[in-house]
Amino acid sequence: MEWTIQQVAESAGVTSRTLRHYDDIGLLRPSRVGGNGYRYYDAAAMARLQRILLLRELGLSLPAIAEVLDRQRDEDAALRAHIAYLEAERARLDQRITAVRHALDARRSGTDPSLEMMLEGFNDPYRDDIVSRWGERVFEESNAWWHGKSLREQMEWKRDTDDLVAAWVAAWEDGESPGSPRAQALAARHVAWLGAIPGTPVADGDRERSIELVRDLGRIYVEDPNYAAAYGGVAAAAFVRDSLREYTRRSM
Repeated sequence: MEWTIQQVAESAGVTSRTLRHYDDIGLLRPSRVGGNGYRYYDAAAMARLQRILLLRELGLSLPAIAEVLDRQRDEDAALRAHIAYLEAERARLDQRITAVRHALDARRSGTDPSLEMMLEGFNDPYRDDIVSRWGERVFEESNAWWHGKSLREQMEWKRDTDDLVAAWVAAWEDGESPGSPRAQALAARHVAWLGAIPGTPVADGDRERSIELVRDLGRIYVEDPNYAAAYGGVAAAAFVRDSLREYTRRSM
């Protein structure tokens, strides 16, 4: 099959002028030019145009796109990469749709959840670290669990989490030691909280990786300024870290 330049432009959401420019710079040649001077594009040209438009969406310049396409000759691999990108984009849009629906629900109910909570999964800012340490499945399952919650469920979860953090802060302010019964009870509650999140090693019942996760989180609570601030400062976060570490030694 072949398509005229007007058909291609309309289908791809670009202008005929853009397609002529791509031809002029050698980025996308028509499959043939008719005796009337009209440009025609076959399936191979359309596949190349899809890749060009994808790379444009990623912010690449036209010379950079030409270089990428010259290196990548495997059309099937290119299309698979295109599909993977579109699926990831669909997942991102689905999350944003859910967030807007939650915002509408919040307005109707008179509540005011934080914008960050509605727009992001609870672990979105740490995706790269989670994936590198624990794998893509851990991130995807836990994030899908979060975005699958209704606004009310998200707010309830956040309230329970805030209560747990407040209990840690109170124990620290009362001078509890990491090995005290109160601190260890909080550590057990903290690990149970992790176990309620699908995809985590705790939820999976993987003992060795659970211990590693709990200890890693304790370290992050101290090293990440946002977490440390949530616990009232680095010293209090270190109390949480040491309590969790002691719990893994005694009870996991």
